[in-house]
Amino acid sequence: MPIHRAVPDEIRLQAKILIVDDELAHIQTLSRSLGRVGYTRVESTTDPREVVRLVAEQKPDLIVLDLSMPELDGFGVMARLREAGEEYPPILVVTGHQEPAVRRRCLEAGASDFLSRPYDEIEIRLRVGNLLTSWLLLGSLRRANDELEARVLERTAALEDAHHEILERLAKAAEFRDDDTGEHTRRVGELAGALAVKLGLDASLADLIRRAAPLHDVGKIAIPDGVLLKPGKLTVEEFEVVKTHAHIGARLLSGSAIPLLVTAAAIANFHHENWDGSGYPTGIRGEEIPLVARITAVADVFDALTHSRPYKRAWPVEEARAELAKLSGVKFDPAILRVFLDEGSEVA
Repeated sequence: MPIHRAVPDEIRLQAKILIVDDELAHIQTLSRSLGRVGYTRVESTTDPREVVRLVAEQKPDLIVLDLSMPELDGFGVMARLREAGEEYPPILVVTGHQEPAVRRRCLEAGASDFLSRPYDEIEIRLRVGNLLTSWLLLGSLRRANDELEARVLERTAALEDAHHEILERLAKAAEFRDDDTGEHTRRVGELAGALAVKLGLDASLADLIRRAAPLHDVGKIAIPDGVLLKPGKLTVEEFEVVKTHAHIGARLLSGSAIPLLVTAAAIANFHHENWDGSGYPTGIRGEEIPLVARITAVADVFDALTHSRPYKRAWPVEEARAELAKLSGVKFDPAILRVFLDEGSEVA
C-alpha cells in the first residue's frame, strides 16, 4: 500500500495548505509533490508580510513556512501571527539548518515540525499528513464538543423553562383560591420586577424577582376556604390561621439550590414583615427583611388594593397610592416606596 494512503482521503481532499517562500521555484516543487498525493487545495505567497492577512481570509489548515527569507524571515512571520491574537494552524518550518539551537528557537516561536532541504518526498508526505490529520481531527473534536455544549445548554434552558412553568402554575393554583382570574400573581411579579429595575438592581436580579414574586402567597393553598374566602372580618383565631401561609409557602419552596426557589422562599416567608417590626411571621424589622421581600411587599399590597376580591372592592389608584404613602416607614421601606410612588418612575 502506498505510504500516503495512511492519510484519510477526506483529510487530503478537504485540507487547505498555505506555502510561504520567497523562492517561486521552491513553491512549485513543493506544490507538485503535494499534488501528487492528493493535496489540491494549495495556496502560496512569496511575500511573508501577507501571511497574517491570508491566514485570516483563507483559514488554511497548515502553513508550510520557509525560515530564511529577506525582509521578514520565518521567525518574524510567526511573531506576527502570535501578535494577531487569532488561532492559527500548525506551522511546518522549511529549513536547511540542522543546529539544535535553531530548531529549539523555531519550536519556541510556534513551529509544530520541520522539513529539511533538500526535500525528501516521503518525508514531505509523512510530516504534512501527520500535522493535517492531528489538526483536522482536533477541529472535528472541537465541533463535536461545541455541538454537545449547545445541546446541553438547549436542554438546560428547556429544563429551566419547565421549572418556571411548573412554579407559575403552582402560584396560580394558590391564587385561584381567592382570585378567579389568577392574575394577581402575574401582576405582582411584573410590578416587583419593574420596581427592582427602577431601584437600580442588576438586570438578572430584577428578572429573578419578577419570576419569584408570583409565588409570594403559595402557602395559601393550605388555608381552609372558610377562612380564606370569608367575606366578613376575620376573628383573631382565623387571622392566625391566615398568617401561617407565610411559613407554609417558605417550607414548600425551601431546600433547593436553584436561585429562583431560594428567592421565592425568602419572599414567601418575609413579604408580610413590616419595616417597623410589627409584621409576621418573625417580627424582624428594617433591613433585616430581605430586599426581595421588601420589594414584593409593596407590589403585593398595591395590586391587592387596586383589584377586587370576594371580601373587598377595588380601590382607585390614587387612593391606593395615598394609603401606601401613609405606611412609609411603618409597613414599607421608605426608600423603596419613594421610588415606587415617584410620578416619573412609571412603576405604579
